[in-house]
Amino acid sequence: MNKLNKEVSEFLDGLNHPLRDEIENLRHIITNATNGLTENIKWNGPNYCYNDNDRITMKIQPPKQIQLIFHRGAKKQEQPEDRIIQSKSKLLLWKENDRAIITFKNRFEIEKAKADLSSIVNEWILRAK
Repeated sequence: MNKLNKEVSEFLDGLNHPLRDEIENLRHIITNATNGLTENIKWNGPNYCYNDNDRITMKIQPPKQIQLIFHRGAKKQEQPEDRIIQSKSKLLLWKENDRAIITFKNRFEIEKAKADLSSIVNEWILRAK
């Protein structure tokens, strides 16, 4: 079953983005990491929601890299005492205990990180409330 949103695909088709293959790879990794995610557009990039709450946003501009922003929605919330997830992965750059970023510059970085990324997405969805 294809979990990708047709409107997101059409939006990306119109961009002629130099990292389009990488974006597509990330879309598949994210949507296959856990059940219940929906995909839409937010901040001019793919966005992933769980129970109608924004959780992961893909920042695709400027077109030199792709960033995955892991968050708990648009509204600032009280900070948890500890980080949302306790991943040992070196991929996450923590901005606050409830917000982290992963940056990719090419398909090789994405392929190398695929297993870790899938695990991070799954755990983030389970724990970010």
